[in-house]
Amino acid sequence: MKEFELKYGCNPNQGNAKLYMEDGSDLPIEVVNGRPGYINFLDALNSWQLVKELKAATGLPACASFKHVSPTSGAVGVPLSDALKKACFVDDIEGLDDSLMACAYARARGTDRLCSFGDWVALSDTCDVTTATMLAREVSDGVIAPDYSPEALEILKAKRKGNYNIVKIDPSYVPAVPETKQVFGVTFKQDRNECQITRDILTNIVTKNKDIPESAIRDMIVSLITLKYTQSNSVCFAVDGQAIGVGAGQQSRVHCTRLAAGKADTWFLRQSERVLSLPFRDDIARPVRDNAIDGFINQTEEDVCADGVWQKYFTSQPAPFTKAEQAEYLRGVSGVVLGSDAFFPFSDSIERGVMSGVKYVAEPGGSIRDQEVIDCCDKYGIAMAFTGVRLFHH
Repeated sequence: MKEFELKYGCNPNQGNAKLYMEDGSDLPIEVVNGRPGYINFLDALNSWQLVKELKAATGLPACASFKHVSPTSGAVGVPLSDALKKACFVDDIEGLDDSLMACAYARARGTDRLCSFGDWVALSDTCDVTTATMLAREVSDGVIAPDYSPEALEILKAKRKGNYNIVKIDPSYVPAVPETKQVFGVTFKQDRNECQITRDILTNIVTKNKDIPESAIRDMIVSLITLKYTQSNSVCFAVDGQAIGVGAGQQSRVHCTRLAAGKADTWFLRQSERVLSLPFRDDIARPVRDNAIDGFINQTEEDVCADGVWQKYFTSQPAPFTKAEQAEYLRGVSGVVLGSDAFFPFSDSIERGVMSGVKYVAEPGGSIRDQEVIDCCDKYGIAMAFTGVRLFHH
């Protein structure tokens, strides 16, 4: 396929939209089903890079859930606990433990279910039946993978009345090093960001605590590769082989941290018994349930426990999940990685990270206040690595 005509660009008023290779060669993708759009392909190509690098760095199958050119999560294939299966709504999936690709998908899609609504999914390995079965029942725009088993392909082709977007990519494709983009008629040119995120960039540990276990090294790699394909400024919380909170595109780094930390807190609280035991009605849709859980935890737009409201979601009225209960639960959280795409200019992000169980930090270093950040880490016994690598992505 030399060229692919798109229905329109970013918006319906932007016509003459298409994909093609500048040198006239074949596109490295095949549209197997559906008709993906301009933004779909931006998500597809960014998310594919993320999972390809995660797989290369960890040796594990990887998945990413993308929305508007940033990941809601990236995860590798680590088996899920029973509580996490229930929190991710995959406890009914037979054979989940037998497919690491499916485990990666369950983690990535289950991390931030509100933001993953209508996502684009990337898989590092062949999409199998178990993964396709989970994907088929979620609200999603499309998927990109190197291949699909025949049975998985049939499952996915039936999604969205046969119009689900399915893209296959050549896993051996390597793009040219120079890349260009145009803004307001002006062409920008640079070399692709080919920085390799490996354990080799995590050896400069600048804190008193220099003990970083293998599991935390893996989570640092997950966090940093996720950040490499997240709109900057960005920070990422990670644990247990997955990104659990991504704060993207904020002008202030501490705002990135607050956003990501809030998502990480919600992810942990979803696994509490107070949430797992909520008496949901059998007839409500999965996205409605997701919204109700978010309301129950974060107590935002709608009080889902109030008289006249709870009946929409539950078979009996739940007691509110108080902030004191939540704080007590979160005090038991530890071992979390906090990664940043650029240096922390102040210690405030560390202080906020501690409230969400951060024990390990990976950031480039290079701030005039580096020592202040190091001192803050030392105060809490945090181990921090300076990577020396900035990961801005725009």
